[in-house]
Amino acid sequence: MNPDSRKMLLNNMGQHDELFKDALMTIIERDFIKCIPNDKEEQSDHKSNKSAPPANSEAQIESNPEIVSGLIKKSQISIEELKQKIQTKSGLDLIDFILKDIEELKKILFDPQSSDVFMAAINASLWINEKMKEWLGEKNAADILSQSVPNNITSEMGLALMDVADVIRPYPEVIEYLQHVKEDNFLNELDKFNGGQKTRDAILSYLIKYGMRCSGEIDITRTRWSEKPIILVPMILSNIKNFEPNEGNRKFEQGRQEALKKEQELLDRLKQLPDGEQKSKETKRMIDLIRNFIGYREYPKYGMVSRYFVYKQALMKEAERLVKANVFHEKEDIYYLTFEELREVVRTKKLDYAIISKGQDEHKLYEKLTPPRVITSDGEIVTGEYKRENLPVGAIAGLPVSSGVIEGRARVILSMEDANLEDGDILVTTFTDPSWTPLFVSIKGLVTEVGGLMTHGAVIAREYGLPAVVGVENATKLIKDGQRIRVHGTEGYVEIR
Repeated sequence: MNPDSRKMLLNNMGQHDELFKDALMTIIERDFIKCIPNDKEEQSDHKSNKSAPPANSEAQIESNPEIVSGLIKKSQISIEELKQKIQTKSGLDLIDFILKDIEELKKILFDPQSSDVFMAAINASLWINEKMKEWLGEKNAADILSQSVPNNITSEMGLALMDVADVIRPYPEVIEYLQHVKEDNFLNELDKFNGGQKTRDAILSYLIKYGMRCSGEIDITRTRWSEKPIILVPMILSNIKNFEPNEGNRKFEQGRQEALKKEQELLDRLKQLPDGEQKSKETKRMIDLIRNFIGYREYPKYGMVSRYFVYKQALMKEAERLVKANVFHEKEDIYYLTFEELREVVRTKKLDYAIISKGQDEHKLYEKLTPPRVITSDGEIVTGEYKRENLPVGAIAGLPVSSGVIEGRARVILSMEDANLEDGDILVTTFTDPSWTPLFVSIKGLVTEVGGLMTHGAVIAREYGLPAVVGVENATKLIKDGQRIRVHGTEGYVEIR
């Protein structure tokens, strides 16, 4: 890799995960030091962890929200067409159909216009943070500007579950029933209660839009909310307990107003500077890119997971046919076959069960592993360190991803299903994915062991206005459940009080 490309890669890594960058630098300085030119600026960048100006931050793309609407509509139409076509497929026709449709998925995921949209927003955020710090001494200004943006399918999901709670809130019989329900078929029992039909309709409507999601959703075998709606019940009850009616709309509007106020404040201050009109004009264009486009950053994965769920539903019907044909013992056996192996089983109607047993054993083993940030081709695990100065004594360093300072009770939660949050708690966990978003409406801050500047937890924390620090190594061990902690989301560290 040439020096410029290496420097750009490392700076980008530093913006997203300081520990990853530092681990890579350790390898480079140790094993390839002779290959590195005598570049004092590059060494200085590493030591101070300064980031170079964002590449292509001035890329011209029209800040038109209709572009996002068009991309979303195209994805939705494609998924509806898939649902219709796949219904008629079975056997080898189904396998071949899915393989062909995956090519359609790739086209959507790698649509140049799609990537241009969210990269324009990401680059605009980096530009804003850099320029506002340089011109105004304002740190992480893009965080507030990113609050309550339109078209963020993941943050909308959290607020929409608050709306479900609003439907249920007036019906104490339903609430009492949900507090004690344990059966997966609880939706079918709701009709016997006053308000039960409205409750059932509200939950089913939610599942139509978001039911393909779940924890670890990139794994097609994981249980989706539509397959086990009871997973949502604790979060719905938490929303009923912690919030007043219409709180979802109030939260969104409050964030939007804070973003608009911050925008006006920045533009007014810029106009007082030399070349202030030009600086203000440039900044306004970048803010518009953030407000119109950053929400779309969450949509491509939503589209992909939606497609995966359509595949899964069809494949599970095929698995049921294989059970009836005495090929599978149970339909979940399909989870332990590669797609190529499944194709052969469908073709021959024969299965060597040693393949299933081996897959099950490997899965149990892999579940116990914690993947490192960096591992070499020799199997060496290299860890990085935060190069920070002037941290308070006892503070735990991390990556600042959402500005603000908040103090509260730490809730150390390793599984979303175990969450019992109260308004004002600070969530401490290993990592989050989109399925955790409904919990974010109840918390006031976020600390995770894994994450980066543009991972889902960081994006939603900024949009909800939650101070957040990620990449905090061993956070779930160093912080005890119930302790009071202070999260410094602007500077990137956590204090145990």
